[in-house]
Amino acid sequence: MSKPDSRRFIITRRRLLAGVLGVLAVAGSPVVRADLPDTVAKIKASVVAVGTYLPTRSPQFRFLGTGFVVGNGKQVVTNAHVANAQVDSREINERLAIALQGPGGRAVARIAFMDVLDTDHDIALLRLEGEPMPAMKLGDLEQVRDGQDIAITGFPLGSAIGITPVTHKGIVAALTPAGQPLTSSRQLDAATVRRLAGGGFPVLQLDIVSYPGNSGSPVYDTNTGEVIGVLNMVFVKGMKENAISAPSGISYAIPVSFLKALLKP
Repeated sequence: MSKPDSRRFIITRRRLLAGVLGVLAVAGSPVVRADLPDTVAKIKASVVAVGTYLPTRSPQFRFLGTGFVVGNGKQVVTNAHVANAQVDSREINERLAIALQGPGGRAVARIAFMDVLDTDHDIALLRLEGEPMPAMKLGDLEQVRDGQDIAITGFPLGSAIGITPVTHKGIVAALTPAGQPLTSSRQLDAATVRRLAGGGFPVLQLDIVSYPGNSGSPVYDTNTGEVIGVLNMVFVKGMKENAISAPSGISYAIPVSFLKALLKP
């Protein structure tokens, strides 16, 4: 190639590069995205076990489900059916609590108090005393898309395998109504009729593996770590799968918009 041709090639390449940079400048600063391992490492400090604490019991912490820290760092979200579990009436010192993984894998408990209970959407907001914890950032339901990569971090089978945070990855399969039309009213129990009477609401249907103990886990974007929903293992299935005799294995989550409503002053 002659020298003039080489010079034109270099000039053309520089112009192309300048054009690309110009487009980026017009579009604004690029969004910083992390890969899933980085995201998980960050949010694990915000995921807690939810249960009850009794100092005279062994083990002292009784596991019920998963929760995660939001808001001012002293607020924990979980499912209402998890936080509202009855404590042993014979044990007056049994208290609602959250637990973290401590040294040697042992659970370190902190007393929690019920703050807001939304039984219509099966969400509970707990309040912690003491030092705040790292809080997860909440996303927007309007930005959620079918096929979006998501993950959950929680404590599957926590009462059996211990308080160890476990992450599973999947996608948003659909945004679907909480209740399904049925061919006969006999397929509805009294509790389901009462829940659906107040009007339907959307839920996230997920293509992801979840287990008992994952109830209350944050459903979050794998890149940004923003929460888009609260995993639900019981409440939604009771409305959508009444006519199914065996569990389907489909996972559902309550959209983050209902959580945001509880956090409004």
